[in-house]
Amino acid sequence: MTLPSVHATTVLAVRKDGRTAMGGDGQVTMGDTVVKGRARKVRAVKDGTILTGFAGAVADAFTLFEKLEEKLERFPANMPKAVVELAKDWRMDRYLRRLDALLAVADKNHLFLVSGTGDVIEPDDGILAIGSGGSYALAAARALKDSSDLDAQGVVQRALEISSEICIYTNSEIVVHELGVDAGETV
Repeated sequence: MTLPSVHATTVLAVRKDGRTAMGGDGQVTMGDTVVKGRARKVRAVKDGTILTGFAGAVADAFTLFEKLEEKLERFPANMPKAVVELAKDWRMDRYLRRLDALLAVADKNHLFLVSGTGDVIEPDDGILAIGSGGSYALAAARALKDSSDLDAQGVVQRALEISSEICIYTNSEIVVHELGVDAGETV
């Protein structure tokens, strides 16, 4: 017996004017059924100095969050190094390579998309989106970042709202965290 495909998540991170925010919607869908509406897919780690979000299997994502936190402990002043080391382990380790998720990781200077295929991608424009509604949120954030007076948190909030109006796998139960504002808060 195979379970229906799980679609969940729109996570968006934006860096604008020295501020970084990341948010996500709350919908989890199995097949053609919404099974949860208020999932928390974004959280702050390292005393609120790093934001993380996930798309994909929840248990897999939380395993990766734990591995990321281990790498951040090993390389406390170098988040890019910790992310690269996580991607290397994820790709090479026999157990980890089976994990089905994508991670978005942000600190005050960097945004990274991290995958199990070894990808560590830092966007050129300070905007990163993952998940089923990621393309919609990315397009909206690009337009809003350059043509509005919204701060990073406002861009994330509005772009996710726009995505929720278009993508059937994205809802309007949006949670947004901003570095330095939500210090120590865990989702």
